[in-house]
Amino acid sequence: MTKALLSFKTRETLSELLKLAWPVVMARLGIMTMGLTDAIVVGHYASRELAYHSLAWAPSSVVLTTAVGLMMGVQVMTARLLGEGRKDEVGAVLRRGMVYAMQIGFVSMIALMALGPFGLRHMGLEDGLGEGASPVLMIFALSMPFYLVSVAAQFFLEGLHRPKAGMVAMWVANLINLALNIVLVPDMLGLGADGAVASAWATFGARMALAVFLVIFILRLPEAREWGLFNKPKRDKAVEREQVKVGVGAGSSNFIEVGAFAAMTVFAGQLGAAETASWAVVINVSAIVFMVPMGLSSATAVLVGRSYGAGDKAGVMRGGLAGIGVVTVLAFIIAIGLWLTAPLVVSAYTTDPAILAIAAPALVLATLFFVADAQQVVAAQANRAAGDVVWPTLMHLLSYGVIMIPLGWWLAHQIGVDGLVWSVIVASLISGALLTGRFVRIARRLPA
Repeated sequence: MTKALLSFKTRETLSELLKLAWPVVMARLGIMTMGLTDAIVVGHYASRELAYHSLAWAPSSVVLTTAVGLMMGVQVMTARLLGEGRKDEVGAVLRRGMVYAMQIGFVSMIALMALGPFGLRHMGLEDGLGEGASPVLMIFALSMPFYLVSVAAQFFLEGLHRPKAGMVAMWVANLINLALNIVLVPDMLGLGADGAVASAWATFGARMALAVFLVIFILRLPEAREWGLFNKPKRDKAVEREQVKVGVGAGSSNFIEVGAFAAMTVFAGQLGAAETASWAVVINVSAIVFMVPMGLSSATAVLVGRSYGAGDKAGVMRGGLAGIGVVTVLAFIIAIGLWLTAPLVVSAYTTDPAILAIAAPALVLATLFFVADAQQVVAAQANRAAGDVVWPTLMHLLSYGVIMIPLGWWLAHQIGVDGLVWSVIVASLISGALLTGRFVRIARRLPA
């Protein structure tokens, strides 16, 4: 009887995970599809413009992904409060999240605009690359406040188990981005913008539209008043601290990981324009694949957070292990598919023979880290949702900061772009093993 009950609960958890995960995965894929659209359009316009786009994206992605992590408390605390039966307080979580989004967005924008161009010009890049990437970076910076407002709104809906609206909004934003790219990159309007700069303006327009749509959608929901969205909430310092704590933990991990990958782009830039463009293709494809585990990590965090809020120890373990198990299977299938089709995928980005010769074998090699990378991001989010914030950050620091960056620099100057990929493989294997083991330990130690 007990085994039958456990089996039923496991199936129920898997069913709920998949029901929540697929729209979240589609929304995350929409984020990277926007970048993919930019890269393909710009890559076919000119290979050097693709290098500009990639180098501008490197520092902006560090700031952006760190900022997105800082917003993670919106999702986790919304799920926890629902688990605790405090539905009327979730509006306060979003209100705080929107304030944080605007504050972080404007600070990030100013920091990128003030420091980004200087950094690009003093990184030892090939002549002209830093100067070409700087105006692209400035436009990416302008879109930061809009994008973080949209992230807060998406996380809130996901925490409420309503991710479909965010998915639909993201794909509408993709259509806007595609239309703007088609018009602006070939300069059909005669505005005089180069390929990478024009594509950055397309991204700006799409992000602004996404934020406006999601905010209006949430405010018009019938339950908005029940959630307390229109009422000034009473101060709950414990919830406020936990929301900030979860966000700081996730933001720190994101900063370490994405900062390390940005360093890989800088190392590629030190090798030359062809290597930079080739690494841009490899990392862009890998990032698109990464959106599948990113989506599953969010769904896993919602299930674990809700069970944690309800004091359900067994539910925490089931939710976390279900997420890790499902993402392992999906990542393996994706890795096999890309291993078989790597040359075809690379050719979608560019027809430049020099880039094809470097990027295709590097992408084949990159499939070796897909499973471990998927496991580590899901396990990290499960840990945070279960109240463990510090250790995932420390494990990311060890894997990606202490190990991957120096290893990547050394291998890149030994064997080129393949060396960068090997450093990611090593770091992902270490991170995946450490974080999965940590979650099992944390879940077992929770009070029954």
